[in-house]
Amino acid sequence: MQKALILAAALLGTCPLAQAQTQTPAAFVLRGTLPTVQGPAKVFLVRETLAGNAITDSAAVKKGEFVLRGNVQAPAKARLVLVPRGHKRRLYTRQADNAVFYLEKGTTVFTSPDSLAHAELSGSLLSSEYRELTRPLDVVKRQQDSLYAAYRNTAPATRATATFSRPYNARYTALQSQSTRVLTDFIKAHPNSLISLGAVKEVAGPIPTYATAAPLFALLGPEVRQLPEAVLFGLALQRLQYVAVGARAPNFEQPTADGKRVALASYLGKYVLVDFWASWCGPCRRENPEVVKTYEQFKNRSFEILGVSIDVENDRAQWLKAIADDHLAWTQVSDLRRGNAAATLYSVNAVPQNFLIDPNGIIVATNLHGEELRATLARLLPQP
Repeated sequence: MQKALILAAALLGTCPLAQAQTQTPAAFVLRGTLPTVQGPAKVFLVRETLAGNAITDSAAVKKGEFVLRGNVQAPAKARLVLVPRGHKRRLYTRQADNAVFYLEKGTTVFTSPDSLAHAELSGSLLSSEYRELTRPLDVVKRQQDSLYAAYRNTAPATRATATFSRPYNARYTALQSQSTRVLTDFIKAHPNSLISLGAVKEVAGPIPTYATAAPLFALLGPEVRQLPEAVLFGLALQRLQYVAVGARAPNFEQPTADGKRVALASYLGKYVLVDFWASWCGPCRRENPEVVKTYEQFKNRSFEILGVSIDVENDRAQWLKAIADDHLAWTQVSDLRRGNAAATLYSVNAVPQNFLIDPNGIIVATNLHGEELRATLARLLPQP
Protein backbone atom coordinates (compact mmCIF):
# COMPACT_ATOMS: atom_id res chain seq x y z
CA MET A 1 0.00 0.00 0.00
CA GLN A 2 1.35 3.49 -0.67
CA LYS A 3 1.08 7.33 -0.68
CA ALA A 4 -1.55 9.88 0.62
CA LEU A 5 -3.51 13.22 0.45
CA ILE A 6 -6.66 14.75 2.00
CA LEU A 7 -10.17 15.83 1.17
CA ALA A 8 -12.84 16.87 3.62
CA ALA A 9 -15.20 14.19 2.37
CA ALA A 10 -12.47 11.57 2.65
CA LEU A 11 -11.76 12.56 6.23
CA LEU A 12 -15.44 12.10 7.00
CA GLY A 13 -15.42 8.67 5.41
CA THR A 14 -18.06 9.60 2.86
CA CYS A 15 -16.88 7.47 -0.04
CA PRO A 16 -19.65 7.52 -2.68
CA LEU A 17 -20.93 4.01 -2.05
CA ALA A 18 -24.09 4.60 -4.04
CA GLN A 19 -21.75 4.93 -7.00
CA ALA A 20 -19.80 1.86 -5.82
CA GLN A 21 -22.93 -0.26 -6.02
CA THR A 22 -24.05 1.11 -9.40
CA GLN A 23 -24.03 -1.57 -12.07
CA THR A 24 -24.28 0.85 -15.03
CA PRO A 25 -20.83 1.23 -16.64
CA ALA A 26 -19.37 4.72 -16.24
CA ALA A 27 -16.60 6.32 -18.28
CA PHE A 28 -13.16 6.94 -16.80
CA VAL A 29 -10.07 8.75 -18.09
CA LEU A 30 -6.51 8.26 -16.80
CA ARG A 31 -4.11 11.04 -17.79
CA GLY A 32 -0.43 11.07 -16.96
CA THR A 33 2.73 13.12 -17.30
CA LEU A 34 6.03 11.22 -17.15
CA PRO A 35 8.63 13.57 -18.67
CA THR A 36 11.59 11.20 -18.25
CA VAL A 37 10.01 8.46 -20.40
CA GLN A 38 11.67 9.04 -23.77
CA GLY A 39 11.51 5.74 -25.66
CA PRO A 40 8.45 3.73 -26.76
CA ALA A 41 6.43 2.58 -23.77
CA LYS A 42 2.91 1.67 -22.71
CA VAL A 43 0.85 1.91 -19.57
CA PHE A 44 -1.32 -1.09 -18.71
CA LEU A 45 -4.34 -1.05 -16.42
CA VAL A 46 -4.52 -4.07 -14.08
CA ARG A 47 -7.87 -4.27 -12.32
CA GLU A 48 -8.57 -6.26 -9.15
CA THR A 49 -11.67 -8.38 -9.79
CA LEU A 50 -13.53 -10.97 -7.75
CA ALA A 51 -11.87 -13.64 -9.89
CA GLY A 52 -8.37 -12.15 -9.52
CA ASN A 53 -6.28 -9.56 -11.34
CA ALA A 54 -7.05 -8.76 -14.98
CA ILE A 55 -5.17 -6.66 -17.54
CA THR A 56 -8.00 -4.79 -19.27
CA ASP A 57 -6.71 -1.62 -20.99
CA SER A 58 -3.51 -0.01 -22.27
CA ALA A 59 -2.30 3.21 -23.86
CA ALA A 60 0.92 4.38 -25.48
CA VAL A 61 3.18 6.92 -23.76
CA LYS A 62 4.00 9.65 -26.30
CA LYS A 63 6.41 12.47 -25.51
CA GLY A 64 6.11 11.67 -21.83
CA GLU A 65 2.31 11.75 -21.73
CA PHE A 66 -0.51 9.21 -21.89
CA VAL A 67 -4.31 9.13 -21.95
CA LEU A 68 -6.18 5.93 -21.22
CA ARG A 69 -9.96 5.77 -21.55
CA GLY A 70 -12.43 3.05 -20.63
CA ASN A 71 -15.48 2.10 -18.59
CA VAL A 72 -15.80 0.95 -15.00
CA GLN A 73 -18.85 -0.80 -13.57
CA ALA A 74 -17.98 -0.11 -9.93
CA PRO A 75 -15.00 1.48 -8.17
CA ALA A 76 -12.21 -1.01 -7.54
CA LYS A 77 -8.57 -1.19 -6.55
CA ALA A 78 -6.23 -1.22 -9.55
CA ARG A 79 -2.63 -0.81 -10.67
CA LEU A 80 -1.27 1.29 -13.52
CA VAL A 81 1.91 -0.30 -14.86
CA LEU A 82 4.54 1.34 -17.07
CA VAL A 83 6.25 -1.07 -19.47
CA PRO A 84 8.99 0.00 -21.92
CA ARG A 85 8.79 -1.67 -25.32
CA GLY A 86 10.38 -5.09 -25.26
CA HIS A 87 9.93 -5.54 -21.49
CA LYS A 88 6.32 -6.73 -21.30
CA ARG A 89 7.39 -9.73 -19.24
CA ARG A 90 7.90 -7.32 -16.33
CA LEU A 91 4.15 -6.76 -16.33
CA TYR A 92 3.66 -10.33 -15.10
CA THR A 93 6.59 -10.42 -12.68
CA ARG A 94 5.69 -7.10 -10.98
CA GLN A 95 9.14 -5.71 -11.74
CA ALA A 96 7.76 -2.80 -13.75
CA ASP A 97 7.20 0.73 -12.45
CA ASN A 98 3.63 0.98 -11.15
CA ALA A 99 1.15 2.94 -9.05
CA VAL A 100 -1.67 1.50 -6.95
CA PHE A 101 -4.90 3.52 -6.96
CA TYR A 102 -8.70 3.21 -7.02
CA LEU A 103 -10.33 3.20 -10.42
CA GLU A 104 -13.62 5.12 -10.57
CA LYS A 105 -15.64 7.22 -12.99
CA GLY A 106 -14.28 10.60 -14.01
CA THR A 107 -10.73 11.76 -14.69
CA THR A 108 -7.73 10.76 -12.58
CA VAL A 109 -4.45 12.57 -13.24
CA PHE A 110 -1.00 11.08 -12.55
CA THR A 111 1.77 13.68 -12.29
CA SER A 112 5.37 12.72 -11.63
CA PRO A 113 8.86 14.02 -12.41
CA ASP A 114 10.17 10.53 -13.06
CA SER A 115 8.00 7.43 -12.38
CA LEU A 116 4.52 6.12 -11.67
CA ALA A 117 5.73 4.96 -8.26
CA HIS A 118 6.29 8.62 -7.30
CA ALA A 119 3.19 10.01 -9.02
CA GLU A 120 0.83 12.38 -7.27
CA LEU A 121 -2.84 11.73 -8.06
CA SER A 122 -5.67 14.21 -8.40
CA GLY A 123 -9.31 13.98 -9.40
CA SER A 124 -10.09 10.71 -7.62
CA LEU A 125 -11.77 10.85 -4.22
CA LEU A 126 -11.13 7.19 -3.50
CA SER A 127 -7.46 7.38 -4.47
CA SER A 128 -7.01 10.43 -2.23
CA GLU A 129 -8.63 8.57 0.64
CA TYR A 130 -6.44 5.55 -0.09
CA ARG A 131 -3.35 7.74 0.14
CA GLU A 132 -4.55 9.14 3.45
CA LEU A 133 -4.31 5.59 4.76
CA THR A 134 -1.06 4.63 3.07
CA ARG A 135 0.97 7.68 4.12
CA PRO A 136 1.58 6.35 7.69
CA LEU A 137 1.90 2.81 6.33
CA ASP A 138 4.76 3.94 4.09
CA VAL A 139 6.63 5.13 7.19
CA VAL A 140 6.29 1.68 8.74
CA LYS A 141 7.26 -0.04 5.51
CA ARG A 142 10.49 1.94 5.24
CA GLN A 143 11.39 0.80 8.74
CA GLN A 144 10.54 -2.80 7.82
CA ASP A 145 12.70 -2.57 4.70
CA SER A 146 15.58 -1.23 6.77
CA LEU A 147 15.18 -4.02 9.31
CA TYR A 148 15.14 -6.67 6.60
CA ALA A 149 18.20 -5.13 4.93
CA ALA A 150 20.05 -5.47 8.23
CA TYR A 151 18.96 -9.11 8.38
CA ARG A 152 20.22 -9.82 4.85
CA ASN A 153 23.55 -8.18 5.61
CA THR A 154 24.09 -10.32 8.72
CA ALA A 155 25.99 -13.59 8.47
CA PRO A 156 23.73 -16.70 8.65
CA ALA A 157 25.60 -18.00 11.71
CA THR A 158 24.92 -14.74 13.55
CA ARG A 159 21.25 -14.72 12.53
CA ALA A 160 20.84 -18.11 14.21
CA THR A 161 21.95 -16.80 17.62
CA ALA A 162 19.47 -15.69 20.25
CA THR A 163 21.46 -12.47 20.70
CA PHE A 164 20.49 -11.46 17.14
CA SER A 165 17.15 -13.22 16.63
CA ARG A 166 15.35 -12.09 19.80
CA PRO A 167 15.70 -8.32 19.29
CA TYR A 168 15.15 -8.76 15.56
CA ASN A 169 11.92 -10.71 16.08
CA ALA A 170 10.77 -8.26 18.74
CA ARG A 171 11.33 -5.31 16.39
CA TYR A 172 9.62 -7.13 13.51
CA THR A 173 6.59 -7.91 15.69
CA ALA A 174 6.42 -4.30 16.91
CA LEU A 175 6.39 -2.97 13.34
CA GLN A 176 3.69 -5.46 12.35
CA SER A 177 1.60 -4.31 15.32
CA GLN A 178 2.15 -0.67 14.34
CA SER A 179 0.93 -1.37 10.81
CA THR A 180 -2.12 -3.19 12.17
CA ARG A 181 -2.94 -0.23 14.43
CA VAL A 182 -2.83 2.18 11.47
CA LEU A 183 -5.18 -0.03 9.46
CA THR A 184 -7.52 -0.63 12.41
CA ASP A 185 -7.74 3.07 13.27
CA PHE A 186 -8.60 3.87 9.64
CA ILE A 187 -11.38 1.24 9.60
CA LYS A 188 -12.87 2.66 12.80
CA ALA A 189 -12.73 6.22 11.46
CA HIS A 190 -14.06 5.32 7.98
CA PRO A 191 -16.59 2.50 8.41
CA ASN A 192 -18.49 3.51 5.27
CA SER A 193 -15.42 3.58 3.01
CA LEU A 194 -14.61 1.06 0.33
CA ILE A 195 -10.96 1.57 1.34
CA SER A 196 -11.76 0.15 4.77
CA LEU A 197 -12.79 -3.16 3.22
CA GLY A 198 -9.30 -3.36 1.70
CA ALA A 199 -7.83 -2.47 5.09
CA VAL A 200 -9.71 -5.36 6.72
CA LYS A 201 -8.26 -7.71 4.13
CA GLU A 202 -4.80 -6.25 4.71
CA VAL A 203 -5.00 -6.94 8.45
CA ALA A 204 -6.38 -10.42 7.80
CA GLY A 205 -3.42 -11.22 5.54
CA PRO A 206 -2.96 -14.24 3.27
CA ILE A 207 -3.80 -16.64 6.11
CA PRO A 208 -6.70 -14.95 7.92
CA THR A 209 -8.16 -16.11 11.21
CA TYR A 210 -11.73 -15.60 12.33
CA ALA A 211 -10.62 -14.05 15.64
CA THR A 212 -8.61 -11.35 13.86
CA ALA A 213 -10.74 -10.54 10.82
CA ALA A 214 -14.34 -10.97 12.01
CA PRO A 215 -14.37 -8.11 14.59
CA LEU A 216 -12.91 -5.69 12.02
CA PHE A 217 -15.34 -6.80 9.32
CA ALA A 218 -18.19 -6.15 11.77
CA LEU A 219 -17.07 -2.50 12.04
CA LEU A 220 -17.85 -1.87 8.37
CA GLY A 221 -21.05 -0.06 7.50
CA PRO A 222 -23.96 -2.05 6.03
CA GLU A 223 -23.51 -0.53 2.55
CA VAL A 224 -19.88 -1.66 2.41
CA ARG A 225 -20.76 -5.16 3.62
CA GLN A 226 -23.29 -5.45 0.78
CA LEU A 227 -20.68 -4.95 -1.94
CA PRO A 228 -20.03 -8.18 -3.91
CA GLU A 229 -16.41 -8.57 -2.78
CA ALA A 230 -17.45 -7.91 0.84
CA VAL A 231 -20.19 -10.56 0.61
CA LEU A 232 -17.62 -13.11 -0.59
CA PHE A 233 -15.20 -12.13 2.15
CA GLY A 234 -17.97 -12.41 4.74
CA LEU A 235 -18.80 -15.93 3.54
CA ALA A 236 -15.12 -16.87 3.79
CA LEU A 237 -15.10 -15.56 7.38
CA GLN A 238 -18.12 -17.71 8.22
CA ARG A 239 -16.24 -20.78 6.98
CA LEU A 240 -13.21 -19.80 9.07
CA GLN A 241 -15.42 -19.84 12.14
CA TYR A 242 -15.71 -23.62 11.81
CA VAL A 243 -11.93 -24.07 12.07
CA ALA A 244 -11.21 -21.33 14.63
CA VAL A 245 -9.56 -21.95 17.99
CA GLY A 246 -12.17 -23.52 20.27
CA ALA A 247 -14.11 -25.20 17.44
CA ARG A 248 -14.40 -28.95 17.05
CA ALA A 249 -12.05 -30.00 14.28
CA PRO A 250 -14.01 -31.18 11.22
CA ASN A 251 -13.25 -34.79 10.44
CA PHE A 252 -11.87 -35.86 7.07
CA GLU A 253 -10.45 -38.99 5.54
CA GLN A 254 -7.78 -39.21 2.85
CA PRO A 255 -5.46 -41.92 1.47
CA THR A 256 -1.76 -42.42 2.07
CA ALA A 257 0.50 -42.95 -0.94
CA ASP A 258 -0.14 -46.71 -0.80
CA GLY A 259 -3.92 -46.27 -0.68
CA LYS A 260 -4.60 -46.76 3.04
CA ARG A 261 -7.38 -44.41 4.12
CA VAL A 262 -6.69 -42.42 7.29
CA ALA A 263 -9.31 -40.43 9.20
CA LEU A 264 -8.53 -37.50 11.46
CA ALA A 265 -10.98 -38.99 13.97
CA SER A 266 -8.60 -41.92 14.48
CA TYR A 267 -6.28 -39.55 16.38
CA LEU A 268 -8.78 -38.85 19.17
CA GLY A 269 -7.12 -39.32 22.54
CA LYS A 270 -3.88 -37.63 21.41
CA TYR A 271 -2.72 -34.19 20.48
CA VAL A 272 -2.35 -34.06 16.70
CA LEU A 273 -0.87 -31.39 14.46
CA VAL A 274 -2.63 -31.34 11.08
CA ASP A 275 0.10 -29.97 8.82
CA PHE A 276 -0.93 -28.69 5.35
CA TRP A 277 2.00 -28.43 2.94
CA ALA A 278 3.16 -29.20 -0.62
CA SER A 279 6.33 -30.56 -2.19
CA TRP A 280 6.63 -27.49 -4.47
CA CYS A 281 6.17 -24.99 -1.60
CA GLY A 282 9.53 -23.42 -0.72
CA PRO A 283 8.50 -22.12 2.74
CA CYS A 284 7.03 -25.55 3.57
CA ARG A 285 10.24 -27.34 2.63
CA ARG A 286 12.35 -24.86 4.59
CA GLU A 287 10.15 -25.39 7.64
CA ASN A 288 10.17 -29.21 7.45
CA PRO A 289 13.44 -29.58 9.42
CA GLU A 290 11.80 -27.68 12.30
CA VAL A 291 8.75 -29.94 12.11
CA VAL A 292 11.02 -33.00 12.17
CA LYS A 293 12.77 -31.60 15.25
CA THR A 294 9.42 -31.06 16.96
CA TYR A 295 8.21 -34.56 16.12
CA GLU A 296 11.36 -36.20 17.48
CA GLN A 297 11.08 -34.22 20.71
CA PHE A 298 7.41 -34.94 21.44
CA LYS A 299 6.41 -38.16 19.61
CA ASN A 300 6.50 -40.17 22.85
CA ARG A 301 4.20 -37.77 24.72
CA SER A 302 0.79 -38.56 23.17
CA PHE A 303 1.57 -36.37 20.17
CA GLU A 304 1.27 -37.12 16.45
CA ILE A 305 1.44 -35.23 13.18
CA LEU A 306 -0.82 -35.82 10.21
CA GLY A 307 0.65 -34.36 7.04
CA VAL A 308 -1.82 -33.30 4.34
CA SER A 309 -0.25 -32.45 0.99
CA ILE A 310 -2.05 -30.27 -1.55
CA ASP A 311 0.02 -31.76 -4.36
CA VAL A 312 -1.87 -33.15 -7.36
CA GLU A 313 -1.60 -36.52 -9.13
CA ASN A 314 1.01 -35.21 -11.59
CA ASP A 315 3.18 -34.34 -8.58
CA ARG A 316 2.95 -37.79 -6.95
CA ALA A 317 6.61 -38.69 -7.56
CA GLN A 318 7.74 -35.24 -6.39
CA TRP A 319 5.57 -35.57 -3.26
CA LEU A 320 7.05 -38.97 -2.35
CA LYS A 321 10.58 -37.73 -2.99
CA ALA A 322 10.00 -34.70 -0.72
CA ILE A 323 8.75 -36.99 2.07
CA ALA A 324 11.92 -39.08 1.77
CA ASP A 325 14.33 -36.19 1.29
CA ASP A 326 12.92 -34.22 4.25
CA HIS A 327 12.74 -37.34 6.50
CA LEU A 328 9.04 -36.92 7.33
CA ALA A 329 8.40 -39.96 9.51
CA TRP A 330 4.75 -39.30 10.34
CA THR A 331 1.67 -40.28 8.32
CA GLN A 332 1.19 -38.40 5.06
CA VAL A 333 -2.10 -38.26 3.16
CA SER A 334 -3.48 -36.51 0.09
CA ASP A 335 -6.32 -36.96 -2.37
CA LEU A 336 -3.88 -35.56 -5.00
CA ARG A 337 -6.68 -33.49 -6.51
CA ARG A 338 -6.72 -29.85 -7.44
CA GLY A 339 -8.69 -28.26 -4.63
CA ASN A 340 -7.79 -30.82 -1.95
CA ALA A 341 -10.98 -31.70 -0.05
CA ALA A 342 -9.38 -31.46 3.41
CA ALA A 343 -7.75 -28.12 2.56
CA THR A 344 -11.10 -26.82 1.33
CA LEU A 345 -12.80 -28.05 4.52
CA TYR A 346 -10.24 -26.15 6.61
CA SER A 347 -10.30 -23.01 4.40
CA VAL A 348 -6.62 -23.45 3.56
CA ASN A 349 -5.79 -21.17 0.63
CA ALA A 350 -2.04 -20.88 1.29
CA VAL A 351 0.59 -23.19 2.74
CA PRO A 352 2.22 -23.92 5.11
CA GLN A 353 -0.65 -23.94 7.59
CA ASN A 354 -1.30 -26.11 10.62
CA PHE A 355 -3.95 -26.82 13.24
CA LEU A 356 -3.18 -28.21 16.70
CA ILE A 357 -6.02 -30.42 17.95
CA ASP A 358 -6.39 -31.71 21.50
CA PRO A 359 -7.33 -35.28 22.59
CA ASN A 360 -11.03 -34.31 22.57
CA GLY A 361 -10.91 -33.13 18.95
CA ILE A 362 -10.94 -29.38 19.75
CA ILE A 363 -8.70 -26.95 17.87
CA VAL A 364 -6.46 -25.33 20.48
CA ALA A 365 -4.06 -23.37 18.26
CA THR A 366 -3.34 -22.59 14.62
CA ASN A 367 -0.22 -21.81 12.62
CA LEU A 368 2.38 -22.41 15.29
CA HIS A 369 5.93 -22.80 14.03
CA GLY A 370 9.39 -23.55 15.37
CA GLU A 371 10.03 -22.59 18.98
CA GLU A 372 6.48 -21.30 19.43
CA LEU A 373 5.07 -24.72 18.53
CA ARG A 374 7.54 -26.54 20.79
CA ALA A 375 6.83 -24.21 23.71
CA THR A 376 3.07 -24.78 23.30
CA LEU A 377 3.48 -28.56 23.18
CA ALA A 378 5.79 -28.53 26.22
CA ARG A 379 3.07 -26.73 28.13
CA LEU A 380 0.15 -28.86 26.97
CA LEU A 381 1.52 -32.39 26.69
CA PRO A 382 1.79 -34.78 29.64
CA GLN A 383 5.28 -35.50 30.91
CA PRO A 384 6.76 -38.79 29.64
